[in-house]
Amino acid sequence: MEAFWIPSESMVPTLEVGDRVLVNKFIYRFTEPERGDILVFQSVVAGEDQDLIKRVVGTPGDEIRVQNGQLFVNGEPQNEPYVNRALPDESFYGPVIVPEDSVFMMGDNRANSQDSRFFGPVPYENVEGEAFLLFWPLRNFGSLL
Repeated sequence: MEAFWIPSESMVPTLEVGDRVLVNKFIYRFTEPERGDILVFQSVVAGEDQDLIKRVVGTPGDEIRVQNGQLFVNGEPQNEPYVNRALPDESFYGPVIVPEDSVFMMGDNRANSQDSRFFGPVPYENVEGEAFLLFWPLRNFGSLL
């Protein structure tokens, strides 16, 4: 396990800047990421050496499309109660197919998130682990699963 500090607003309202989470760095040795998992991963942007945190919205073979801010996976609109409704997303993206051994990542704060819509799918080899517990601030202590 490793503690991770939230550096940006890309996961608001689920995670705020300065929150701290625990990351299970062992889980994906036994299983693959699933839609809905919150992952910490190494940036795929060339020359950028930083860890990011986003939510998995697509797994290998999934067709991803965003139409007026609504996420569609394999042609089906997704119910995403965790998305930031205070800052509506009106973007358009795709469609793209998630390649093998990769995941498509998006922040919960869709209108303010640099994610796979900008840098593409994230290869499994870049995945550090799954965020599973918000432990700071204590008033927000709880499971992310």
